[in-house]
Amino acid sequence: MPSTSAPSEPEAAAVWHYDGRSALRHDATLIAAGDGFRLAIGERQDGPYRFADLEPRERVGDDAVYGLAGRPGWRIGLVGEVPAAIAARLPGERRYGRWVDRFGLWRSVAAFAVLAAVAVVLVLRTPAAVARIVPPSVEQRLGDAMIGDLGGHVCNGPGGQAALDRIAAELGSPGRPVDIRVANVPIVNAVTLPGGHIIVFDKLIREARSPDEVAGVIGHEMGHVAHRDVLAGLIRQMGLSVLLGGMEGHVGGTANALVSARYSREAEAAADGYAIEALGRAHISPLPTARFFHRLAAIDGSKSGDAQVIAYLASHPLSATRERRFVAAARGGHDDRPALSPEQWTQLRAICTADPKVAPFGFGF
Repeated sequence: MPSTSAPSEPEAAAVWHYDGRSALRHDATLIAAGDGFRLAIGERQDGPYRFADLEPRERVGDDAVYGLAGRPGWRIGLVGEVPAAIAARLPGERRYGRWVDRFGLWRSVAAFAVLAAVAVVLVLRTPAAVARIVPPSVEQRLGDAMIGDLGGHVCNGPGGQAALDRIAAELGSPGRPVDIRVANVPIVNAVTLPGGHIIVFDKLIREARSPDEVAGVIGHEMGHVAHRDVLAGLIRQMGLSVLLGGMEGHVGGTANALVSARYSREAEAAADGYAIEALGRAHISPLPTARFFHRLAAIDGSKSGDAQVIAYLASHPLSATRERRFVAAARGGHDDRPALSPEQWTQLRAICTADPKVAPFGFGF
């Protein structure tokens, strides 16, 4: 009795098709033959095409989708279960990317994590080195542009600027030119801008109880100039913004703030160290600056039980911690002298109120 062979699997599959020339979708049949296939669309056939030229695309529902090399817009979608004889000839679906598929998803995730960690370390550790190679002229132009935003708020009452310059001369040069000004801003603070610009807000001077307190603050800001902290901070902030920009808004913003605060605290602590050394060279007691931080500690709550939480989140070291550091630096005051004479101190305190041309602080600042 003659033997009979089992019927071969059908080598045809239902597909939908876009030819890349029009937006019309065609219902077609894929007919396989060897390493190629044709598409039967009604009474006509397209092809032949090679299975090797198919390129996996993202699925549409349950349909496996393929493009064709060199044919933009060309698509086929295999509908339902694909016959085994055809499925064996189709290229594997690319779910994550060619090299990721070869390397493995979890290995790829681990590799990306390592690369991300290296990138974060570079962004955090290299800005200070990068800042040192930025030409001073570039930093100067950046600072000059920021100073221009102060407009008419810079104060120049009689004798006030000379008194300010006297303090700067007593503290010595930080190794690069500095320009110290007082701005009519009702905030107890001082800021350093790129290019050696230091802005002391008028309320800080009026709240200070001696010129030695102001000298301690200016010495601190000079430390930022010496270390080029402002430029390094700008570079670090830009790098973090790029690295964390892909995170969800609140998460990325919080991570950026926490990481930036840590390096800000390190820079602030180093600037305090510079101020202590500068005060020592000028024979100006650090105790008035310690008393200044003592008053700030009573305001910012850094002597409370929540101090450690505040320290973690703050961009500056705790005022209470800074107070203790300046107290520890006191030498007993045997050869200390005031930073200014009483007359100079009076002129500095009136630098804004005695200037008829200074613009009042307001929302247009």
